[in-house]
Amino acid sequence: MFFSKLLIPTLKEAPSDTDIVSAKLMIRSGMIRKLSSGLYEFLPLGFKALKKVENIIRREMNAVGGQEVILPLMFPKDLWMETGRWNIYGKELFRLKDRKKAEFCLAPTAEEGITDLIRKNIKSYRQLPVMLYQFGIKFRDEIRPRFGVMRAREFLMKDAYSFHTDEADLEKYYKIMFNAYTNVCVKCGFKFRAVEAASGAIGGSFSHEFMILADTGEEIVWCGCGYGANIEKAECLNIEQTKDGFLGLEEVVTPNIRSVADVAKFLNSSLKKFIKTMIYIADGNPIAVLARGDHEINETKLKALLKANEVLLADEQTIISATNAPVGFLGPVGLKNIKIIADLSVVEIPNALTGANKKDYHIRNVNYKRDYNADIVADIRKIMCGDICSRCKKEKLMFSRGIEIGHTFKLGTKYSKSMNALYRDANGKENFITMGCYGIGVTRILAATIEQSHDNNGIIWPDNIAPFEVIIIPVNYEDEKTKKITEKMYKELSLSGLDVLIDDRNERAGVKFKDADLIGIPYRVTIGKKNLADGKIELKARKDGKDKVRLLSPEDAVTEILRIFFK
Repeated sequence: MFFSKLLIPTLKEAPSDTDIVSAKLMIRSGMIRKLSSGLYEFLPLGFKALKKVENIIRREMNAVGGQEVILPLMFPKDLWMETGRWNIYGKELFRLKDRKKAEFCLAPTAEEGITDLIRKNIKSYRQLPVMLYQFGIKFRDEIRPRFGVMRAREFLMKDAYSFHTDEADLEKYYKIMFNAYTNVCVKCGFKFRAVEAASGAIGGSFSHEFMILADTGEEIVWCGCGYGANIEKAECLNIEQTKDGFLGLEEVVTPNIRSVADVAKFLNSSLKKFIKTMIYIADGNPIAVLARGDHEINETKLKALLKANEVLLADEQTIISATNAPVGFLGPVGLKNIKIIADLSVVEIPNALTGANKKDYHIRNVNYKRDYNADIVADIRKIMCGDICSRCKKEKLMFSRGIEIGHTFKLGTKYSKSMNALYRDANGKENFITMGCYGIGVTRILAATIEQSHDNNGIIWPDNIAPFEVIIIPVNYEDEKTKKITEKMYKELSLSGLDVLIDDRNERAGVKFKDADLIGIPYRVTIGKKNLADGKIELKARKDGKDKVRLLSPEDAVTEILRIFFK
């Protein structure tokens, strides 16, 4: 392929509305163009990179017995009403009507569609297990599309679903898919971690996120023992404290001092001795939630614990109505007619400090069981720096940032029950099909990889997903000897299966070098008269510094490139 014939509209500067590095570089390198808010056109370079990623994923899905299908982009409302997600999913769901006024949605995920397909075609245990997957455009009406293709309204995704007779069979296959996703990440060539995650709107009992490590990502925690989780899911280890020496309750005056930090300072106490009492509304019902003074409530954990669709902090009027106590002076002692949820750490605090449920007063020396009780005691707080790993119970957790590019779920019978997807076992008894779900954001992989791998000059693609593996830059393509060697190397490398780009433009070498670095092609061959006089050409890896240029004969350069890619 010749640079002069390919649509690569590179730019010196990115548009002013681009907000992260990957968006800037994808636009500057001519991979994408913005059509509208959250909508992007993929140009030839971007399309080639997408296909490289897609083919890596396809090979791994086929290797574990996956069968590729294509589902519609648009699904009827009735399917989504069966699962209840038509109303739960919210405004992100694109809703539309056809000319007959029938209601449809543009699918953000395909659980309803794939479950409908399976319930109509799978009837016996002999047909299970089976895994179906597709590559398709997804739509989510993001309230504020941002970060380029990272959080767009339309994106390319691979979604896969497995169907099983029971949880044990799902568990075995989930491990196989976990390994397949690990292989995808390794073969794409980026640095990543797989971490436990909350299941969110998809649902199910257990899930993992596959995270490309990058400074612009979301926070994750991990330990050398192998444990890892995102912040929403990270488990907090309960460290028991001694309960000896309980002191008697003591009411203290705290005039117009409401915040935890101010009360602790006023009474010369540690935040770790304080019990915060917060009122939440869980699906319309007020609940009291207790946390240690230096901790924050993890609303995702709280929502999962209560199996609630929505959990929100209560407003002042609701707090007063639910507790009959003033805001800023709440505490668990004597709190009546409201469900109390306490974090694990709270019940371990000896002689705690908390609100007295009356204006301008707090109570010292509050102890669990003696002075108050909780309806539920559970891990509902956010992980924090210094916490010990809940698995090995030895090492402090380490914090990193990552961008989610894949998510695997154990769905169980969540969708098969609501949609009545059944199979008959060996005894003729009907059972609900057990499901797994496995998604990868193909467009997001490109953006996340650039976030991880770039420098001031542009993108640094991993070898396997670069749109071109090699760029040949003849300093003067019109020179007969230069042209002959360029075309000979191009033919040899191309016939070996590599994507090679010849920069045949009538531009200065410096301009060509800048564009090659911006696009991020892994290996650059430079052919110029000066070095050819000695029978040499230049070979440089994009990831290496500008001084790491190797002088080789054209034949040795071809051999070296083939060794790198086919070792």
